Amino acid sequence: MMHYGYGYGSVLGILILIGDIWAIINIVQSRVPSLQKLIWVIVVLLLPVIGLVLWLLIGPRDREA
Repeated sequence: MMHYGYGYGSVLGILILIGDIWAIINIVQSRVPSLQKLIWVIVVLLLPVIGLVLWLLIGPRDREA
């Protein structure tokens, strides 16, 4: 039987990817200055797990309606 390597690791990776995409969308929609948005997007892209956690804890919260 062939083993394709699908398991908990790939599920966790997909969840992190979804979380990062959600974070980037929220960062872009926030009302903070463009430079701050750029910095947050770079942090989330370069450090997917840590960047997502940091954004959840201390990231911009106000979004345009």
